Amino acid sequence: MAAQTILFDFTLDKDKTADEEARLQVAKILRNELEQLFPQLELAYSMESLENGYFAVLHENKDTVITCRIFQHGLLTLNVEYFLPDGKEPIISFDSGKSLENVLAIKLKAIKAQKLPTLKRGDVSRYFPSSDERIIEYDIDKVVFEERSPFQKIQIMHSKTLGNMLLLDELQNIAESDLIYTETLMCRGVENYEGKEICILGGGDGALLYELLKENPKHVVMLEIDELVMQTCNKYLNVICGDVLEKRKSDQYEIIVGDCVEYLKKFIAEGRKFDYVFGDLTDIPITDAPEGETWDFIRTIFEHSFKVLKPDGKYLTHGNGSTCKVQLRLFEEQLNLLRPKVKFTTTKAFVPSFMEEWLFYQVTFA
Repeated sequence: MAAQTILFDFTLDKDKTADEEARLQVAKILRNELEQLFPQLELAYSMESLENGYFAVLHENKDTVITCRIFQHGLLTLNVEYFLPDGKEPIISFDSGKSLENVLAIKLKAIKAQKLPTLKRGDVSRYFPSSDERIIEYDIDKVVFEERSPFQKIQIMHSKTLGNMLLLDELQNIAESDLIYTETLMCRGVENYEGKEICILGGGDGALLYELLKENPKHVVMLEIDELVMQTCNKYLNVICGDVLEKRKSDQYEIIVGDCVEYLKKFIAEGRKFDYVFGDLTDIPITDAPEGETWDFIRTIFEHSFKVLKPDGKYLTHGNGSTCKVQLRLFEEQLNLLRPKVKFTTTKAFVPSFMEEWLFYQVTFA
Protein backbone atom coordinates (compact mmCIF):
# COMPACT_ATOMS: atom_id res chain seq x y z
CA MET A 1 0.00 0.00 0.00
CA ALA A 2 1.18 3.52 -0.72
CA ALA A 3 0.10 7.05 -1.44
CA GLN A 4 -0.36 7.59 -5.16
CA THR A 5 0.76 10.95 -6.56
CA ILE A 6 -0.23 11.90 -10.11
CA LEU A 7 1.12 15.10 -11.64
CA PHE A 8 -0.33 17.02 -14.58
CA ASP A 9 1.33 20.02 -16.22
CA PHE A 10 -0.38 22.41 -18.65
CA THR A 11 1.05 25.37 -20.52
CA LEU A 12 -1.56 28.00 -21.39
CA ASP A 13 -1.54 31.27 -23.25
CA LYS A 14 -0.24 33.85 -20.76
CA ASP A 15 -3.33 36.01 -21.31
CA LYS A 16 -5.42 33.27 -19.64
CA THR A 17 -3.48 33.57 -16.39
CA ALA A 18 -2.24 37.16 -16.44
CA ASP A 19 -4.70 38.59 -13.90
CA GLU A 20 -6.93 37.42 -11.08
CA GLU A 21 -10.15 37.34 -13.10
CA ALA A 22 -8.56 35.26 -15.87
CA ARG A 23 -7.12 32.80 -13.37
CA LEU A 24 -10.51 32.47 -11.68
CA GLN A 25 -12.06 31.45 -15.02
CA VAL A 26 -9.40 28.76 -15.45
CA ALA A 27 -10.09 27.52 -11.92
CA LYS A 28 -13.82 27.26 -12.67
CA ILE A 29 -13.12 25.15 -15.77
CA LEU A 30 -10.95 22.84 -13.70
CA ARG A 31 -13.56 22.48 -10.99
CA ASN A 32 -16.36 21.74 -13.44
CA GLU A 33 -14.35 19.10 -15.33
CA LEU A 34 -13.12 17.38 -12.17
CA GLU A 35 -16.68 17.20 -10.81
CA GLN A 36 -17.90 15.62 -14.02
CA LEU A 37 -15.01 13.16 -14.33
CA PHE A 38 -14.89 12.11 -10.67
CA PRO A 39 -18.37 12.56 -9.17
CA GLN A 40 -17.63 9.81 -6.64
CA LEU A 41 -15.10 12.01 -4.86
CA GLU A 42 -17.63 14.60 -3.65
CA LEU A 43 -14.90 17.23 -3.57
CA ALA A 44 -14.92 20.18 -1.22
CA TYR A 45 -12.99 23.33 -2.08
CA SER A 46 -10.57 25.72 -0.47
CA MET A 47 -9.41 28.46 -2.81
CA GLU A 48 -7.02 31.34 -2.50
CA SER A 49 -6.04 34.04 -4.95
CA LEU A 50 -2.37 34.88 -4.68
CA GLU A 51 -0.48 37.94 -5.85
CA ASN A 52 1.11 36.14 -8.78
CA GLY A 53 -1.27 33.28 -9.28
CA TYR A 54 -4.11 31.19 -7.98
CA PHE A 55 -4.11 28.23 -5.64
CA ALA A 56 -6.88 25.75 -4.93
CA VAL A 57 -7.11 22.67 -2.75
CA LEU A 58 -9.90 20.28 -3.66
CA HIS A 59 -10.30 17.43 -1.24
CA GLU A 60 -12.48 14.49 -0.36
CA ASN A 61 -13.19 13.98 3.33
CA LYS A 62 -11.24 10.72 3.38
CA ASP A 63 -8.07 10.02 1.42
CA THR A 64 -7.96 12.21 -1.71
CA VAL A 65 -6.45 15.67 -2.11
CA ILE A 66 -6.18 17.58 -5.38
CA THR A 67 -4.10 20.74 -5.49
CA CYS A 68 -4.07 23.17 -8.35
CA ARG A 69 -1.63 26.04 -8.87
CA ILE A 70 -2.15 28.58 -11.65
CA PHE A 71 0.88 30.74 -12.28
CA GLN A 72 0.57 34.13 -13.96
CA HIS A 73 3.22 33.03 -16.50
CA GLY A 74 0.88 30.52 -18.14
CA LEU A 75 1.82 27.39 -16.21
CA LEU A 76 -0.84 25.30 -14.51
CA THR A 77 0.02 22.34 -12.30
CA LEU A 78 -2.50 19.81 -11.03
CA ASN A 79 -1.50 17.27 -8.36
CA VAL A 80 -3.74 14.38 -7.33
CA GLU A 81 -2.84 12.43 -4.19
CA TYR A 82 -4.74 9.57 -2.66
CA PHE A 83 -4.13 6.53 -0.49
CA LEU A 84 -4.36 3.16 -2.20
CA PRO A 85 -4.76 0.09 0.04
CA ASP A 86 -3.38 -3.24 -1.16
CA GLY A 87 -5.66 -4.99 -3.63
CA LYS A 88 -7.67 -1.87 -4.51
CA GLU A 89 -7.94 -0.39 -7.99
CA PRO A 90 -6.45 3.11 -8.42
CA ILE A 91 -8.88 6.03 -8.54
CA ILE A 92 -7.12 7.26 -11.67
CA SER A 93 -5.86 4.53 -13.98
CA PHE A 94 -3.45 5.10 -16.85
CA ASP A 95 -6.36 5.38 -19.30
CA SER A 96 -8.51 7.67 -17.15
CA GLY A 97 -5.45 9.82 -16.39
CA LYS A 98 -4.74 10.30 -20.08
CA SER A 99 -8.44 11.04 -20.66
CA LEU A 100 -8.32 13.70 -17.94
CA GLU A 101 -5.21 15.22 -19.48
CA ASN A 102 -6.81 15.29 -22.94
CA VAL A 103 -10.14 16.72 -21.74
CA LEU A 104 -8.50 19.46 -19.69
CA ALA A 105 -6.09 20.30 -22.51
CA ILE A 106 -9.06 20.82 -24.85
CA LYS A 107 -11.18 22.76 -22.36
CA LEU A 108 -8.26 24.99 -21.32
CA LYS A 109 -6.99 25.29 -24.90
CA ALA A 110 -3.57 24.35 -23.59
CA ILE A 111 -0.47 24.87 -25.69
CA LYS A 112 1.17 21.83 -24.09
CA ALA A 113 -0.04 19.16 -21.68
CA GLN A 114 1.58 16.23 -19.92
CA LYS A 115 0.65 13.59 -17.37
CA LEU A 116 3.67 12.24 -15.51
CA PRO A 117 3.82 8.57 -14.42
CA THR A 118 2.20 7.89 -11.06
CA LEU A 119 4.54 8.23 -8.09
CA LYS A 120 4.09 5.58 -5.40
CA ARG A 121 5.12 7.03 -2.08
CA GLY A 122 5.28 6.06 1.54
CA ASP A 123 5.54 2.28 1.96
CA VAL A 124 9.07 1.60 0.63
CA SER A 125 11.61 3.84 -1.05
CA ARG A 126 11.47 3.41 -4.83
CA TYR A 127 13.05 6.61 -6.13
CA PHE A 128 16.76 7.34 -6.19
CA PRO A 129 18.85 9.85 -8.15
CA SER A 130 20.93 9.21 -11.22
CA SER A 131 24.48 10.56 -11.24
CA ASP A 132 23.25 13.84 -12.73
CA GLU A 133 20.40 14.04 -10.21
CA ARG A 134 17.45 12.84 -12.27
CA ILE A 135 14.86 10.73 -10.46
CA ILE A 136 14.86 7.03 -11.31
CA GLU A 137 12.07 4.69 -10.22
CA TYR A 138 13.08 1.16 -9.26
CA ASP A 139 10.82 -1.89 -9.02
CA ILE A 140 11.62 -2.29 -5.32
CA ASP A 141 9.21 -4.51 -3.45
CA LYS A 142 10.76 -4.67 0.02
CA VAL A 143 13.38 -3.32 2.39
CA VAL A 144 15.65 -6.22 3.31
CA PHE A 145 17.90 -4.38 5.77
CA GLU A 146 18.29 -0.85 7.11
CA GLU A 147 20.63 0.47 9.79
CA ARG A 148 22.97 3.37 10.41
CA SER A 149 26.64 2.76 11.07
CA PRO A 150 28.88 5.46 12.64
CA PHE A 151 29.66 6.53 9.05
CA GLN A 152 26.53 6.21 6.90
CA LYS A 153 23.02 4.91 6.37
CA ILE A 154 23.12 1.34 5.02
CA GLN A 155 20.19 -0.23 3.19
CA ILE A 156 19.61 -3.42 1.25
CA MET A 157 16.61 -3.10 -1.06
CA HIS A 158 15.20 -5.90 -3.17
CA SER A 159 14.41 -5.17 -6.81
CA LYS A 160 12.34 -7.60 -8.86
CA THR A 161 14.70 -7.26 -11.83
CA LEU A 162 18.05 -6.33 -10.24
CA GLY A 163 18.05 -8.48 -7.10
CA ASN A 164 19.35 -7.19 -3.78
CA MET A 165 20.87 -3.71 -3.96
CA LEU A 166 23.21 -1.91 -1.58
CA LEU A 167 22.43 1.76 -0.93
CA LEU A 168 24.70 4.01 1.11
CA ASP A 169 23.20 7.28 2.32
CA GLU A 170 20.30 6.62 -0.10
CA LEU A 171 22.58 6.41 -3.15
CA GLN A 172 22.61 3.26 -5.25
CA ASN A 173 25.96 1.49 -4.79
CA ILE A 174 25.91 -2.00 -6.29
CA ALA A 175 23.43 -4.79 -6.96
CA GLU A 176 23.45 -8.50 -7.70
CA SER A 177 23.01 -7.56 -11.37
CA ASP A 178 26.19 -5.45 -11.56
CA LEU A 179 29.07 -7.76 -12.45
CA ILE A 180 29.76 -5.47 -15.42
CA TYR A 181 30.60 -2.66 -12.98
CA THR A 182 33.30 -4.69 -11.25
CA GLU A 183 34.68 -6.16 -14.47
CA THR A 184 34.95 -2.71 -16.07
CA LEU A 185 36.59 -1.24 -12.98
CA MET A 186 39.25 -3.96 -13.02
CA CYS A 187 39.53 -4.05 -16.85
CA ARG A 188 39.02 -7.80 -16.88
CA GLY A 189 40.63 -9.40 -19.90
CA VAL A 190 42.98 -6.43 -20.37
CA GLU A 191 44.94 -6.30 -17.12
CA ASN A 192 46.95 -9.28 -15.88
CA TYR A 193 46.69 -9.66 -12.11
CA GLU A 194 48.45 -12.99 -11.78
CA GLY A 195 51.23 -12.78 -9.21
CA LYS A 196 50.58 -9.06 -8.57
CA GLU A 197 50.33 -7.12 -5.31
CA ILE A 198 47.12 -5.11 -5.06
CA CYS A 199 45.61 -2.53 -2.70
CA ILE A 200 41.87 -1.81 -2.64
CA LEU A 201 40.77 1.46 -1.04
CA GLY A 202 37.18 0.98 0.14
CA GLY A 203 35.41 -1.87 -1.61
CA GLY A 204 33.36 -2.85 1.43
CA ASP A 205 30.77 -4.74 -0.64
CA GLY A 206 33.49 -7.33 -1.36
CA ALA A 207 32.71 -7.62 -5.08
CA LEU A 208 36.05 -6.31 -6.34
CA LEU A 209 38.06 -8.47 -3.92
CA TYR A 210 36.01 -11.54 -4.86
CA GLU A 211 36.61 -11.05 -8.60
CA LEU A 212 40.31 -10.16 -8.24
CA LEU A 213 41.02 -13.33 -6.29
CA LYS A 214 39.83 -15.33 -9.31
CA GLU A 215 42.80 -13.83 -11.22
CA ASN A 216 45.39 -15.47 -8.93
CA PRO A 217 47.15 -12.37 -7.56
CA LYS A 218 50.10 -12.69 -5.18
CA HIS A 219 48.33 -10.72 -2.44
CA VAL A 220 45.48 -8.23 -2.02
CA VAL A 221 45.04 -5.86 0.91
CA MET A 222 41.64 -4.15 1.26
CA LEU A 223 41.18 -1.06 3.42
CA GLU A 224 37.52 -0.51 4.43
CA ILE A 225 36.37 1.79 7.21
CA ASP A 226 32.82 0.53 7.75
CA GLU A 227 32.55 -2.86 9.46
CA LEU A 228 28.74 -2.86 9.21
CA VAL A 229 28.84 -2.52 5.41
CA MET A 230 30.92 -5.69 5.19
CA GLN A 231 28.71 -7.60 7.63
CA THR A 232 25.61 -6.54 5.68
CA CYS A 233 27.00 -7.46 2.27
CA ASN A 234 28.31 -10.78 3.56
CA LYS A 235 24.78 -11.65 4.66
CA TYR A 236 22.65 -10.19 1.86
CA LEU A 237 24.94 -9.79 -1.18
CA ASN A 238 27.03 -12.96 -1.26
CA VAL A 239 26.02 -13.38 -4.92
CA ILE A 240 28.59 -10.68 -5.68
CA CYS A 241 31.09 -11.16 -2.83
CA GLY A 242 31.07 -14.92 -2.29
CA ASP A 243 32.64 -15.83 1.03
CA VAL A 244 35.56 -13.35 0.99
CA LEU A 245 34.03 -11.25 3.78
CA GLU A 246 33.63 -14.30 6.03
CA LYS A 247 37.25 -14.21 7.15
CA ARG A 248 39.48 -11.18 7.14
CA LYS A 249 42.85 -12.77 6.39
CA SER A 250 44.27 -15.60 4.29
CA ASP A 251 47.50 -16.35 2.42
CA GLN A 252 46.09 -14.47 -0.57
CA TYR A 253 44.37 -11.45 0.99
CA GLU A 254 43.86 -9.33 4.08
CA ILE A 255 40.94 -7.06 4.97
CA ILE A 256 41.85 -4.20 7.29
CA VAL A 257 39.07 -2.23 8.98
CA GLY A 258 40.17 1.38 9.27
CA ASP A 259 40.82 4.72 7.60
CA CYS A 260 42.49 4.06 4.25
CA VAL A 261 44.38 7.38 4.36
CA GLU A 262 46.04 6.47 7.65
CA TYR A 263 47.02 3.05 6.33
CA LEU A 264 48.36 4.56 3.10
CA LYS A 265 50.54 6.83 5.23
CA LYS A 266 51.76 3.74 7.06
CA PHE A 267 52.55 1.95 3.79
CA ILE A 268 54.44 5.02 2.54
CA ALA A 269 56.52 5.11 5.72
CA GLU A 270 57.28 1.39 5.34
CA GLY A 271 58.17 1.77 1.67
CA ARG A 272 55.50 -0.73 0.67
CA LYS A 273 54.62 -0.72 -3.05
CA PHE A 274 51.79 -2.19 -5.14
CA ASP A 275 51.29 -3.13 -8.77
CA TYR A 276 47.70 -1.90 -8.63
CA VAL A 277 45.79 0.47 -6.39
CA PHE A 278 41.99 0.59 -6.71
CA GLY A 279 40.03 3.64 -5.64
CA ASP A 280 36.64 2.07 -4.86
CA LEU A 281 35.53 4.99 -2.73
CA THR A 282 33.31 8.06 -3.06
CA ASP A 283 31.91 9.20 -6.40
CA ILE A 284 33.06 12.40 -8.08
CA PRO A 285 31.02 15.20 -6.46
CA ILE A 286 28.33 16.94 -8.50
CA THR A 287 29.71 20.46 -8.12
CA ASP A 288 30.70 23.27 -10.45
CA ALA A 289 34.16 23.68 -8.91
CA PRO A 290 36.67 21.26 -7.32
CA GLU A 291 36.05 22.63 -3.85
CA GLY A 292 34.85 21.18 -0.59
CA GLU A 293 35.55 18.25 1.70
CA THR A 294 34.98 15.49 -0.88
CA TRP A 295 37.28 17.07 -3.45
CA ASP A 296 39.93 17.49 -0.75
CA PHE A 297 39.54 13.79 0.06
CA ILE A 298 39.93 12.84 -3.62
CA ARG A 299 43.14 14.87 -3.89
CA THR A 300 44.45 13.27 -0.69
CA ILE A 301 43.75 9.80 -2.10
CA PHE A 302 45.61 10.71 -5.31
CA GLU A 303 48.60 12.04 -3.41
CA HIS A 304 48.98 8.97 -1.22
CA SER A 305 48.01 6.32 -3.78
CA PHE A 306 50.71 7.26 -6.27
CA LYS A 307 53.31 7.16 -3.52
CA VAL A 308 52.60 3.46 -2.96
CA LEU A 309 52.45 2.55 -6.66
CA LYS A 310 55.38 0.85 -8.33
CA PRO A 311 56.89 2.84 -11.26
CA ASP A 312 54.97 0.67 -13.73
CA GLY A 313 51.91 0.40 -11.48
CA LYS A 314 48.37 1.48 -12.24
CA TYR A 315 45.65 3.32 -10.33
CA LEU A 316 42.12 2.22 -11.28
CA THR A 317 38.92 3.94 -10.17
CA HIS A 318 35.34 4.70 -11.13
CA GLY A 319 34.41 8.22 -12.13
CA ASN A 320 30.74 9.07 -12.42
CA GLY A 321 27.92 8.93 -14.93
CA SER A 322 28.91 9.77 -18.51
CA THR A 323 26.43 12.66 -18.55
CA CYS A 324 28.30 14.48 -15.76
CA LYS A 325 30.58 16.26 -18.23
CA VAL A 326 31.59 19.17 -16.01
CA GLN A 327 32.43 17.02 -13.01
CA LEU A 328 34.40 14.50 -15.07
CA ARG A 329 36.40 17.37 -16.57
CA LEU A 330 37.14 18.71 -13.09
CA PHE A 331 38.30 15.24 -12.02
CA GLU A 332 40.63 15.01 -15.01
CA GLU A 333 42.01 18.46 -14.25
CA GLN A 334 42.97 17.23 -10.79
CA LEU A 335 44.78 14.28 -12.36
CA ASN A 336 46.66 16.64 -14.68
CA LEU A 337 47.88 18.65 -11.68
CA LEU A 338 49.61 15.65 -10.10
CA ARG A 339 53.40 15.56 -9.80
CA PRO A 340 55.11 13.47 -10.96
CA LYS A 341 52.87 13.67 -14.01
CA VAL A 342 50.39 10.94 -14.85
CA LYS A 343 48.43 9.91 -17.92
CA PHE A 344 45.05 8.21 -18.07
CA THR A 345 42.68 6.27 -20.26
CA THR A 346 38.95 5.68 -19.75
CA THR A 347 36.44 2.91 -20.32
CA LYS A 348 32.64 2.96 -20.19
CA ALA A 349 29.93 0.54 -19.15
CA PHE A 350 26.18 0.62 -18.73
CA VAL A 351 25.59 -0.45 -15.12
CA PRO A 352 22.18 -2.15 -14.74
CA SER A 353 21.29 -0.88 -11.26
CA PHE A 354 22.52 2.64 -12.06
CA MET A 355 20.36 2.59 -15.21
CA GLU A 356 23.00 4.68 -16.97
CA GLU A 357 26.48 4.58 -18.48
CA TRP A 358 29.44 5.18 -16.16
CA LEU A 359 33.03 6.19 -16.84
CA PHE A 360 36.07 4.41 -15.35
CA TYR A 361 39.68 5.63 -15.18
CA GLN A 362 43.01 3.85 -15.60
CA VAL A 363 45.93 6.04 -14.48
CA THR A 364 49.68 5.46 -14.82
CA PHE A 365 52.83 7.52 -14.43
CA ALA A 366 53.55 9.49 -17.59
